[in-house]
Parts: sequence; C-alpha cells; structure tokens
Amino acid sequence: MTDLEEKIAHLTRAVDDLSDVVARQDREIATLAARLQIMIEREAARTPDSDGGIYLGDERPPHY
Repeated sequence: MTDLEEKIAHLTRAVDDLSDVVARQDREIATLAARLQIMIEREAARTPDSDGGIYLGDERPPHY
C-alpha cells in the first residue's frame, strides 16, 4: 500500500509540474500573439514606395 501511495505522490507532483509549464507557455503564447498582432498592424500601416510597386523586404537591389 505504501508503494502505491508513493507512486501516486510522484504522479501528482508530475501533473502539478506539467500544469505549471502549460500555464507558463499559455502566457508566453498570449504575449507573442499580441506582439505579432502589433507587428502586423504596423506593417499594414506602412506606406509603400510611391512607384506603385509592392514592397518586398528581401528583394535584391537592381544593381545586382
């Protein structure tokens, strides 16, 4: 009986530890999602160059 109680105690602690990890990850994901939304809104508000083209940040300059 003592062996079962020990196993249950260890499993309970493991579940509590995992619950803490999941709660921390949930907060981190919420923070990252909020930051991403801000970046998306900021990028959408940028005015493209006046030549009417589409801005591509990784586009090579014409002299290459």
